[in-house]
Formats: sequence, C-alpha cells, structure tokens
Amino acid sequence: MSTAAALDAADPLAHLRARFAGAGSDLVYFDGNSLGRPVAAAADRLSEFVQHQWGERLIRGWDERWMELPTDLGDDLARICLGAAPGQTAIGDSTTVWIYKLMRAAVDHAVRTDPARTEIVIDTDNFPTDRYVAEGIAAERGLTLRWIEVDTSAGVTADQLREAVSERTALVVLCHVAYRSAWLADAPELTRIAHDAGALVLWDLCHSAGSVPIALDEWDADLAVGCTYKYLNGGPGSPAYGYVSARLQGDLTQPIQGWMGHADPFLMGPGYAPAPGIRRFISGTPPILGMVAMQSMLEVVEEAGIGAIRAKSVALTSYAVELADATLPGVTLASPRDPAQRGGHVTLHHERMREVTARLWERDVIPDYRDPGGLRIGLSPLSTSFDEVERGMAAVAEALR
Repeated sequence: MSTAAALDAADPLAHLRARFAGAGSDLVYFDGNSLGRPVAAAADRLSEFVQHQWGERLIRGWDERWMELPTDLGDDLARICLGAAPGQTAIGDSTTVWIYKLMRAAVDHAVRTDPARTEIVIDTDNFPTDRYVAEGIAAERGLTLRWIEVDTSAGVTADQLREAVSERTALVVLCHVAYRSAWLADAPELTRIAHDAGALVLWDLCHSAGSVPIALDEWDADLAVGCTYKYLNGGPGSPAYGYVSARLQGDLTQPIQGWMGHADPFLMGPGYAPAPGIRRFISGTPPILGMVAMQSMLEVVEEAGIGAIRAKSVALTSYAVELADATLPGVTLASPRDPAQRGGHVTLHHERMREVTARLWERDVIPDYRDPGGLRIGLSPLSTSFDEVERGMAAVAEALR
C-alpha cells in the first residue's frame, strides 16, 4: 500500500469526501482556499428553496424566516466555527463592505473617545482588500497608516506588533491566516498587545474559518470579518459575515445606515434609529439565496468537528511539504515549516511557478499563483484526499521538469 493510500485508509474524515460534488473525479483541486467545492446536498437545498420557500411562499418568506436568517445563520456560524456566543455575528454584504463598515466604525469610535488616536496599524502583506480599504478610510478620516513590514513567508509577530502600537493607535487590522504564506497568527497574544495599547483589533478570518479553530470570545476579540466561499463552501460570491463583540455594539456607529439595520425597518420613517444588537450592522436587503448552500456546509463541519478538521488539515499540508522536499529540487517553502504556525495551505517558491501553474491547469491540476513566484496549494480538509495531494505534487514535479 502506498503512503497516500495508507493515510487515506486511516483518515477518520475520509467518508465525508463523498458529500462534495466532483471530489471523486480525477481532477486535482489545490484551490479550496479560494473557492471550496460545492456540497452535493446544496443542490437539493437550492431546488427546494426555489420551488417551495420562494416559489410557493413568495413574499411571505420574509415574515416566516428570511428576516431573521442573517442573524440566525450568523449564530450557527459563530457556534460551529468562530467560538462566539449568539448575538454577535451577522451574514450579508461582501467581505469588502464588512471590512469597510467595521473598520470605519472602529476608528470613528476610537477618535471620538480619544482624539489623539489617529493611526491604523496594518502589515504590508495583509490581504489587498484590507490594505486598500484602510488606505481609503485613512484618507477619508485624516488618519495615518502605520505599516508593519513582514516576511512574506511568515506574518506579524508579537514583537513587531508591540513595536508598532502606541497611544496613537486607533485600530489594528490583522489576518488570522496570511493569504500568501499561511502564517497562523497568535491571535490571543496579538489581541492582548493591541488592547494593552488601548486599541481595537479587527481580525480577517477569510483564510481560517472552517479549517482552523477560532475562539473570538476567548481571545477577547473586538471585531472580525470573513468570507463564506473558501473553507465554508458557500459558492462564488456567497455573502460574508461580520462579528462585533457584544460589549462594543452599543458604542459603535455603523457607517452604512440601511433600512435593514433600522430598529423598525417597515416604519419607513424620516430618520434612522439603529436596531439593537448585531442587527444594527446590517445595511441592505440580505442576500438570502446566497446563504442557502452555506447551510449544507455548516452541517458537515459541525458533524466532523473543527478539531478533527484541523488535524486533517495539518496532516494534508505536512504531506505536501514532505513531497515537495523529496521531489521538487530548487523549490523553497514560502510557508512556515512548523505546522502549528501554518494554516490550511502551503506556498512553494520557484521563479518558474507562473508558467508551471498555467501548465498544471491544462492538465486539470488546479493550484493558484501568487507573486513573486509562489505556487499556492490550498487543501480543503473535508474534500481533499492524500491520494489527490500525491497526484498533484507529482504533476508539479513533472511540470517543473
């Protein structure tokens, strides 16, 4: 029996691969950290929604379920994946819109409380959206960006953050798992350092929720944002989510005041009165159809357990690193070698990786490419087998040759 076959035979989550459309094909999917495979049951769920909840109940669906779905499903997500109590998470809008809303609300609150807090701390390898939104808000509000220069094969360390924050810091923006390197941040320690400086923290969970254990309440987190189309398999463009700690909800003013965040949406009155709790951070009409597929994935994640998912993720990425070391001469690891410091993907560096990625796509081996020279291998734990990793890494070696 090959190593991959033995690992698959011993995998306690192997039976769940059959729940994902296309997982049994010969295609090697190394991009589950960008767009997860669909859960097969989502097709029936979507069909039922169109035929009955939408097709038969029509506008009555809002009164019967849809009005509460953003917060009800947010509570499910919080319980299963985020380590957060109910009433702090809502689903809707895109990741970019959520980042804008919560970043802007945080800095406005900080400056209102202490006008000397005029800096946003963010690292140079943070996800582009986060950096771009921070730049825009800094320009809007007359704030200064304080950049942390990071190693692109790692991420923000405690020492770096300690040096960057001060009495001028309004907000710190950090990724739990770095999009390029998969560096897994020490979230409790980094949050404590920011709080010791009197600043708020916004966590980007896009590359961790669904593959890495998260404990927002235990971390004493302030704010968090994440998408649902990576390890949460909600489908292309599925809505994002925002988390606002209960202790801050009454203090923050949400900057995009839409009718769904009003205390009485159907009053249609002349002025805006924010709803209580997390609902005040909802803006426009929730994308109900975009939440349907994600419900199927949350059921699978809850069945598997995030601890078992993390163990499978560590095993998959460790096997990919082992194969890279053995079969890819001239390739360097651009991710942490210690799996305890690594999220659910691995980046391999070589000057020809852009060309290699194009060749692999032609052969139905699907990684993605990140400059400079990075082949990113995203291994979604519930839908990826060790055999798939072995076949994919052999294809990378052949393409390099």
